Amino acid sequence: MIDITLENFQSELIDGSMTTPVLLDIWAEWCGPCKQLGPVLEKLETEYAGRFTLAKLDADAVPQISQQLSQMFGVRSIPFCVMFKDGQPVDGFVGAIPAAEIRTFLDKHVPGADEAEALAEEESAQAALAEGDTEGALEKLQHAVATDPANDDARFDYVKLLLQEGRTDDAKVAFAPVIAKTALVRRFDSLQRWMGAIDFAAPPAGAAPSLADAEARIAANKRDFEARFDRARLLMGAQRWTDAMDELLDILMRDKTWNEDLARKTYIAILDIIEPPKIKVADGQIPPDDPTVASYRRRLSSVVLS
Repeated sequence: MIDITLENFQSELIDGSMTTPVLLDIWAEWCGPCKQLGPVLEKLETEYAGRFTLAKLDADAVPQISQQLSQMFGVRSIPFCVMFKDGQPVDGFVGAIPAAEIRTFLDKHVPGADEAEALAEEESAQAALAEGDTEGALEKLQHAVATDPANDDARFDYVKLLLQEGRTDDAKVAFAPVIAKTALVRRFDSLQRWMGAIDFAAPPAGAAPSLADAEARIAANKRDFEARFDRARLLMGAQRWTDAMDELLDILMRDKTWNEDLARKTYIAILDIIEPPKIKVADGQIPPDDPTVASYRRRLSSVVLS
């Protein structure tokens, strides 16, 4: 439990809610119902085991914040509880309502136990990756996906890391449950395009295409877009991302809509794949862009809009 003041309002409530929902209990010493509600909220914070943070604000000690929130929600009495998520007040309730009703309120805004565990594992995986522990990251992402199969971010990161490590068969197994979602989730479609490029670059023995063959065809005919696309897919399969995008840009500069936008869609898929996970930041701030991704996005826009 956290006591909110003017000094820590931004760090504990606004910034804190970027990662974990925060339930703010606005109370006062003279308020009888507040004293009834307080212990119930504290018990629920323990019961939910870190899935939300309980914060308390003395309406008399910090009237600037309590009055602003009361006006925002049209509330004139306390106890008054406000749920903060992603730096914003999103919902609230008034009065010392029963614990069962508070649980119903919390369950609308707080991740389930499995979801929370998966999110924690996903964050741990990114930390492990930053430290160079690829195997540890893979184990944590595998556990996150098993714990919460609906966590698309964890599954994307897991399949992506398996492909980066050359474990294509394992990646296809992990990807199988979401094959039907590729038309709805662009990033999964991007992973499928990468797996297709890997398969293209590694067909049965004796049938593998080569970069030299594709480059010879391009040298003979600059507008041989099939050859250029083959070269891009070979480069994509080898994780030579910028080289692959440069080849795709050559197609787009000559024919923006070639083969039903295949070059553009493949280019966007590579951007999805190479973009690092977004860092959560406080409301009003913009997470920094990866310089390579930002540069190649600008190049694509320049070509497509020209």
